[in-house]
Amino acid sequence: MEIYEAVGQEALMGIVSHLFFIAITFYALQAFMLDKLFKKNKVFQIQLIYILLSIAIGTAISNFFLQISSWSGQLPYLF
Repeated sequence: MEIYEAVGQEALMGIVSHLFFIAITFYALQAFMLDKLFKKNKVFQIQLIYILLSIAIGTAISNFFLQISSWSGQLPYLF
């Protein structure tokens, strides 16, 4: 039963981490004026770009931190 609990905790940590970093990235991207790069009156497309960039960047950052966490947990096996 212990292995199932560990897998569940890891899944929960991954979901929370991804959502957290996607939200932080979305907030950070608001500082950029991407609307200057697009044609006027293309609000939906600009919002879609913000969302897609947030997902891509946030997921990459989350994966980085999850891997660092996993690797640091495996370091005791080295010694």
